[in-house]
Amino acid sequence: MPAKGDGITKRKDGRYVGHVVVHTADGPKRKVVYGRKYKEVEKKLAELRGDAARGIVADTKGETVGSYLKRWLEDVVKPNKTPRTYGTHRQQVETHVIPTLGRMKLDALRKVHVDRLYATLLRANLDGGTGLAPSSVRRVHAVLHAALEEAVRAELITRNPAAYANKPKVRQQEMEPLDADQAQAFLKAARGDRFEALYVLCLMAGLRQGEALGLKWSDVDLDGGTLRVERQLQRVRRDGDRPGRLEFSEPKNASRRTVGLNQRAVRTLRSHRKRQLEEQVKAGPDWRNEDLVF
Repeated sequence: MPAKGDGITKRKDGRYVGHVVVHTADGPKRKVVYGRKYKEVEKKLAELRGDAARGIVADTKGETVGSYLKRWLEDVVKPNKTPRTYGTHRQQVETHVIPTLGRMKLDALRKVHVDRLYATLLRANLDGGTGLAPSSVRRVHAVLHAALEEAVRAELITRNPAAYANKPKVRQQEMEPLDADQAQAFLKAARGDRFEALYVLCLMAGLRQGEALGLKWSDVDLDGGTLRVERQLQRVRRDGDRPGRLEFSEPKNASRRTVGLNQRAVRTLRSHRKRQLEEQVKAGPDWRNEDLVF
């Protein structure tokens, strides 16, 4: 897409990227910044130019893998992903990648080093230790690959060393959903349970657990027999916060949707709402009215 302004273009994913050449003591350096909004990138470019004028632009030549990954987490992942994704990416990087590859120069990283990292992470597991399962190593690979792909786009490296790394094979396990008889037996056993409505929504309306727990009554139209998925409840791990805090976040655009409710779901939700209102009256001023369904 053509530049919208001063060295700023909009990418296919909707993000903006800005390019600027700043002059340092070592000669001209090309810098790249990213952001969700045009003004955000414009501000970053202005800051870079200001830093260059004051002689404080950092030279990324010779940057280590560790320093780059930390910068990638803060500048690329944090502004553009959910808090949960940022937390899991950071945990993968700090726990599994930086201890082994962190001190290496980014432009010296090769496929053999990435292969060695994966083999080391996997070996302890194969030896009966506390290493990672193949599926976990593949998750580390996904994060590292994404980070290095961004480094290629920023022209910090010429190719992605993780692109052809030897990922461990994972045995695919076929999902076995409940059949009709099993589903009916489950719902029968749940009848009268405090969370019967939760089970009904997850089973009959296809809601994920986090989506159901993020529902508010303002999202539910019992007369029309529909609900809107607008948020989800996720456990987010932040600095030293284990196992993490529960936070509401917006779902991916593709997950935002209107869901139709059958008669049983509507009936169960009405019963759940009635009981909730009765509990609210009993609790009086101690009730925290957050409009949550569950």
